[in-house]
Amino acid sequence: MKKDIHPKYYSNAKIICACGNVIETGSTVKEIKVEICSACHPLYTGKNKILDTTGRVERFKKITKKAAGKKVVGNKKAKRKARQKKSKAETKKVISKKRIHKKK
Repeated sequence: MKKDIHPKYYSNAKIICACGNVIETGSTVKEIKVEICSACHPLYTGKNKILDTTGRVERFKKITKKAAGKKVVGNKKAKRKARQKKSKAETKKVISKKRIHKKK
């Protein structure tokens, strides 16, 4: 191995979790801070835990609460399509009437 090209290796590096769990391992970084570990992860503990670091959960709950309070009046696209379909049907009727008058 060449000298002075490899990073320094710490055999007693610490991984510190937000729950307070500390794990000692080997790494090129002396101290690593993580948000979740095997002691608090729902997969290992079987408990449901919501990690909300950016406020997404509250924003989602607020949006769903707001949407639940609103009445569904109708979809604008669906209404527009229905009007177009109706107008097409009316123009077909007019065209067919003109054809009938021409044949006589």
